[in-house]
Amino acid sequence: MKFLNSGKVKDVYDMGDDTLLFNFSNRVSAYDVKFQDEIPKKGKVLCKFAKFWFDELDIDNHFVKSHSDTEIIVKKMEMLPIECVVRGYFYGSLINRYKSGEIHLPDGTKTELAAKLLEPLFDPTTKSEHDVPITKDDAIKQNLVTLDEFEWLSQKSIEIYNKMYSIADNAGFILADLKLEFGKLDGKITLGDSIGPDEYRLWPKSSYSPGKIQEAFDKQLLRDWLTEHGYQKQFEDSRKNGQEPVAPAIPPEIIQKMTERYVAAYERTTGSSL
Repeated sequence: MKFLNSGKVKDVYDMGDDTLLFNFSNRVSAYDVKFQDEIPKKGKVLCKFAKFWFDELDIDNHFVKSHSDTEIIVKKMEMLPIECVVRGYFYGSLINRYKSGEIHLPDGTKTELAAKLLEPLFDPTTKSEHDVPITKDDAIKQNLVTLDEFEWLSQKSIEIYNKMYSIADNAGFILADLKLEFGKLDGKITLGDSIGPDEYRLWPKSSYSPGKIQEAFDKQLLRDWLTEHGYQKQFEDSRKNGQEPVAPAIPPEIIQKMTERYVAAYERTTGSSL
């Protein structure tokens, strides 16, 4: 087994055949900044969530089998160079992009914080250190995907979001948005990477209320803390000045709360204990 690379969360190994091993760590990142502090049990939650969603979704994917509590084996694929984001609520970066005129929403859409959109929105980005939203025309002009591939990804991503939304809803959660990645396996577009609370926003239905910041059962809890204390702006200013942002220490109470909510999200969604 050969080490290939370390991502923000996963360590990837070549198994020496047509498969890879994903090792999910307890590392955490937010606003494209990696933190020194770890979130206990996070890797185990992400690993088990990946298996759960790949098993639940009726679409070809690259999952082969679980290898341990923090490892899965997947088939090698040629990954497509876009991230397929589906948004169901007026939240996150969508707000500023709408206000700046960068993106338009259908007439009648409520633009109150955390309001539900009329229909799920396919809102893809590039795959880079700092993901950049792209339109259909952008994706085709940049030869990221063909027109047919873009249309397929849009339709399939929304179908997956709707299926996951229904499962989350039955567990007492709202799936606010979702990021998916696809690749090609034997010439066929196939769902890849992993799916878990680092790839979506999950809100408890019991406390959902438009017009305010929502209670997060994902890493949005860390993003909200960073924004509240001015770190998000510090990160942005550092990048504008050509400097690498420096991650602050995460308060112990935030770390504990994130662990509790990651575990609760898994157990309530799947009906299984961690």
